[in-house]
Amino acid sequence: MSEFSKYPRFEEFKGKNILSVDYGEKAIGLASFCPGRDPFPLTRGKIKNAGFHNFLKSLKEVIDEDFFEILVFGIPYLTDGSESEKTLEMKKYFQIIRESCSDLLVFEQDETLSTFEAKKRMENSAEFNFKVDIKRIDEVSAIIILEDFIRSN
Repeated sequence: MSEFSKYPRFEEFKGKNILSVDYGEKAIGLASFCPGRDPFPLTRGKIKNAGFHNFLKSLKEVIDEDFFEILVFGIPYLTDGSESEKTLEMKKYFQIIRESCSDLLVFEQDETLSTFEAKKRMENSAEFNFKVDIKRIDEVSAIIILEDFIRSN
């Protein structure tokens, strides 16, 4: 049984395919999770950041390919909870995704410090030889975004 099964959103989304997105400057990390099927969120790869419209096209292909029903988009806030220019930019992208993917449930998730947490996780994991792998940082951040989403109310 997954450690996530004790959280309310686990039951709410049990059996649903969830995709999370960490929109980075160079790469967009993806992670997936199906509560009740998968033991924990897994990396789903990354998309090279070649602009938002190219990302949106690639995102729709990933969604169709794996029949995702729920999308969780990470929004970076400042540590005091206030919004930055990046926050506003990501909120704009979030709205476009929500409108473009109207057949999905689309949620935003605070991703404050997810990259910092991803680095710490890599440094403490044999999977990454106890080193930060910059090429995979966005994927690990997407896992953290998805974990935080499942844990939230």
